[in-house]
Amino acid sequence: MKISYNWLKNYFDSGLPVAEAAALLTGGGLEVEHIEKQERIPGGLEGLVVGEVKTREKHPDADRLSICTVDVGGPAILQIVCGAANVAAGQKVVVAVEGAKLYPTTGEPFVIKKSKIRGQASEGMICAEDEIGLGASHDGIMVLDQDARIGMPAKEYFKLEADEVMEIGLTPNRADAASHTGVARDLVALVNCRKKGSGRLVLPSVDAFKVDDHSLPIAVKVEATQACIRYSGVTIKGIKVQESPVWLKQRLESIGLRPINNVVDVTNFVLHECGQPLHAFDAGHIKGATVLVKTCPDKTPFVTLDGQTRELSSDDLMICNISEPMCIAGVFGGIGSGVTNETTSLFLESACFSPVSIRKTSKRHELKTDASFRFERGTDPDITVYALKRAALLIQEVAGGTVSSDLIDIYPTPVLPFVVPFAYENGDRLIGKKIEREIIRDILVSLDITIESESKDTLLLQVPPRKVDVTRECDVVEEILRIYGYNEVEVPGSLHASVSYTSKPDKVKIKDTASSLLSDKGFSEIICNSLTKGAYYEQNEFFKAEQSVVLLNPLSADLNVMRQSLLYGGLEVIAYNQNRKQNNLCIYEFGKTYLKSANGYFEQEHLALFLSGEKAENKNHPFGNSGFYVLKGYVMALLTRLGITVSSVKEFSDELYSSALQLQCGKKKIGTVGMIKKTVLKQTDVGVAVYYADLDWDAMISLIPEKDIQYKEVPKFPAVKRDLALILDKKIRFAEVEQLAYQVEKQYLKELSLFDVYEGDKIGREHKSYAISFLFQDDEATLQDKQIEKIMEKMMKTYADKLGATIRQ
Repeated sequence: MKISYNWLKNYFDSGLPVAEAAALLTGGGLEVEHIEKQERIPGGLEGLVVGEVKTREKHPDADRLSICTVDVGGPAILQIVCGAANVAAGQKVVVAVEGAKLYPTTGEPFVIKKSKIRGQASEGMICAEDEIGLGASHDGIMVLDQDARIGMPAKEYFKLEADEVMEIGLTPNRADAASHTGVARDLVALVNCRKKGSGRLVLPSVDAFKVDDHSLPIAVKVEATQACIRYSGVTIKGIKVQESPVWLKQRLESIGLRPINNVVDVTNFVLHECGQPLHAFDAGHIKGATVLVKTCPDKTPFVTLDGQTRELSSDDLMICNISEPMCIAGVFGGIGSGVTNETTSLFLESACFSPVSIRKTSKRHELKTDASFRFERGTDPDITVYALKRAALLIQEVAGGTVSSDLIDIYPTPVLPFVVPFAYENGDRLIGKKIEREIIRDILVSLDITIESESKDTLLLQVPPRKVDVTRECDVVEEILRIYGYNEVEVPGSLHASVSYTSKPDKVKIKDTASSLLSDKGFSEIICNSLTKGAYYEQNEFFKAEQSVVLLNPLSADLNVMRQSLLYGGLEVIAYNQNRKQNNLCIYEFGKTYLKSANGYFEQEHLALFLSGEKAENKNHPFGNSGFYVLKGYVMALLTRLGITVSSVKEFSDELYSSALQLQCGKKKIGTVGMIKKTVLKQTDVGVAVYYADLDWDAMISLIPEKDIQYKEVPKFPAVKRDLALILDKKIRFAEVEQLAYQVEKQYLKELSLFDVYEGDKIGREHKSYAISFLFQDDEATLQDKQIEKIMEKMMKTYADKLGATIRQ
């Protein structure tokens, strides 16, 4: 949300620099993410002043040039060579002095320097409007009014004001601050509390509002009373729709809005001023001079302002005339009833609609507007009439016209203030500090929270309905603390704690251990949204779309289901980095996955690891740059560190993996490691190979030994290494070779590893050669050659008998 600081000053001028005001707002819960300086004219006319042409003489060496002397209010009269035909003595003109940087309407900026033009010195420039960005005309220099003061900065003469615009990250619970007056209200409270100020919020008066006649009555009937809490309206006739005045356009442009016409601009201005959305109807298009607030039959076609035909739901709240809908209430107008250049009479609407109704309609039609943004979060029902009067007065100011009906206000069930009892003792306990009672009362009053009654220890408060998130005592404490200042609560000098028994395994400690190991190996942790795009699971046969947990009111189509897997969140991170030329990634995430079945809903915690780019390469590996085995190595290192032994490894491929391994410990599946298929990568526009490990963290926790890992001393006796080359059938996997080795020798065999694989015509197309290294060690004595030879003979015989292997010499 953008807030213009100049605009904000109309309601409370703190006198603070914008950076200091922004710091206060951020500390008070309205985080200012960015401050941008804005200038209506590039350069802000810096270095340009009002001057008076004292004399004008013809240039001796150029027919179309003049030599002028100009008074700019300085110690010396300037000589300036000018090429404009309309320059004359006695004129007040805009002068760019030496060093001024000009930003012409077309062309590149340039700096004014002292120079000689056809042999005559020129100490500045007399400007035309296109040369300084004020217009497109180059017919001659700008001639100003004679009452212009010599030496006056040009930006003062043209009433240019630089503005600073704050970008506020508004949280969903702060609907009351979704306007300039809402932010100003918080700033008043913050300045008064922290700067010991005594300011107050100043709202524009609407006392001048009056009904001029009753020549254009419009009847209003609210049928959907649950969805329409309050409805106010009035008619204005005799208006002239045209371009808005400069001040109004400047206000809207400062916050990034495009001016449309004076009537629509007023409704937008009031919305951003006080947070109340308005809608202006062409009164001539309201058939039967009647407005009905109701729902329409399901699948009723309706053309919105953007020209699209939409099918209405029977739950959509609509503003209708006696024969057809005119507007989707609180969301978007219709093409047939909006204000045009031919409009001469208006029906102006100011209403309070149910947040739930508007939110559902907005999501259903995928329409996001400034109005729906506020209605979805809850608008102030007490401000509809004020906003209506304010807009009516502004429309009369900029478009003329007369108020031609009584002000209609349908409010069948008034929304009452929230009554909240507050105990000082509870506030002290939650805050962690005893705040002076007078300060607490001042903060509450500055936030428009009424103190209905008071005792020594308690207050009975009335909270205005616009503060939709302040309904309990703890909410009031939060309001007090954010204004008082979180940083004003001192850290206690002592810490009181009790010793508690933690059952093993300690899940937090185990997760920290795993995180530390992965981080030490170069991984970066990511945290992704648990909400994701349902289309991912519909487009991949590995997942079942019917198992997705679908949100009833999703924020968007991209966040409409709970994730079934951590895969797509990681791929989105890889795609984001890939688009920024960062392809080499090594990332992991702990997170829950969510599934729906016939038996209910289930959550599981998983650990996901991702490798891409150079992070997946190991050029010393026997299979080349194989990320598959690099990632498997990281996973095995993690399992070893946690004391989990893998009992079986199964190779497979499916709709997700082009090739993968499934890891098991006994009957429990620990997880999978593999290379993601290109068809899956295309779903997130990832263009590099990605290796992915999906580990069942809940299963891993259950497999961790209850006793701490026991460390052994370093063996005293040397290990013996032997290599063996086997020619095998291509179908035989290394896992089978490894399993047989440990069956043959359980006591002395400590490790075996595959260091080379050969396939070629020399051994036949149906065969391959494994070069395997065996490591033997006895913890009690030095192994003798005879012992090793006996073990190796037994090993070779077993491979020959069981696998049909031939020993390669």
